[in-house]
Amino acid sequence: MIQLNKNTILDKTHNGIKIYAYVLQQYYPNKTVLTLSGRHCKVTQNPFNKDKETLAIQIVNNIAIHTDKELKNFEGDVFDFAQLYFKTNSEIELFHKINEVLYLRLVTVEKNKLDWLDEPDNTWYALCSFYKAPIRNVFPNKTLKLHEIHSLITSDKYKGITTKLRVIQDAKEKRIFKANNFDYVTFSGEFERRNDNNLKKHSSLITIDFDHLPNVNEVKKQLLEDEYFETELLFTSPSGDGLKWIIKIDLSKATHQEFFKAVANYLQQTYNLEVDQSGKDISRACFLSHDPDAFLHKKHKSNE
Repeated sequence: MIQLNKNTILDKTHNGIKIYAYVLQQYYPNKTVLTLSGRHCKVTQNPFNKDKETLAIQIVNNIAIHTDKELKNFEGDVFDFAQLYFKTNSEIELFHKINEVLYLRLVTVEKNKLDWLDEPDNTWYALCSFYKAPIRNVFPNKTLKLHEIHSLITSDKYKGITTKLRVIQDAKEKRIFKANNFDYVTFSGEFERRNDNNLKKHSSLITIDFDHLPNVNEVKKQLLEDEYFETELLFTSPSGDGLKWIIKIDLSKATHQEFFKAVANYLQQTYNLEVDQSGKDISRACFLSHDPDAFLHKKHKSNE
């Protein structure tokens, strides 16, 4: 018997596509509710939007997700969609219901409540070094997780200096002000001092920096909806006309520099976006600005 959990359900339901199909068939029993081509489904009827053909389903990072062509906030993964139909009281209850109606034959393994104490912690935490201004300070002040960095960016801590920077017109004066006043982090890891040779541990993150964008909001939307790279953190740069895009990389498949080159080429070919080449350095310094709308992936919020 295979244990009942999120991953085994996805394995048994084609990344969740069969769950979408089951739910939709309850509303439209005499219709072909889903047509899958590659990793995308043909737009279909949405029972939660007056049966309009506005529901878009695709597979991203091995899980099926959905959006609606009309409803801006109607989005989520297959389990969010299933919950709209089953209306269960907990995640495990939802899993049991899916297991039952789709005849997945998965089982729950009863465990001693304290067994988890003996299990290794395989949770991925992205740990980054934090440095106090000015930029010439190359020794970290402390180590932060992504949700802690996000809290700094969305708080009012950097609001005053961000506002001051954006009214400076002279490019040289602007550069000097930023270097002297903004705290910064090395998103790609923990360092003894900020230098590629003094890396203590890589975070599996890489920073992609975009400068002088004609439409920041449009690019932000493209990055958040990209089907190949999942956004861990995304915020507006201190200047106000750029973005800092933080994504996860797999160092078992390629080096930091190889990943940077591949991502930069992909962005150029896909969105015609030029990337700041300084991101190829593991010890790349990234200034923290004020952005109340900064995006943080929901998995990091569970570490708060």
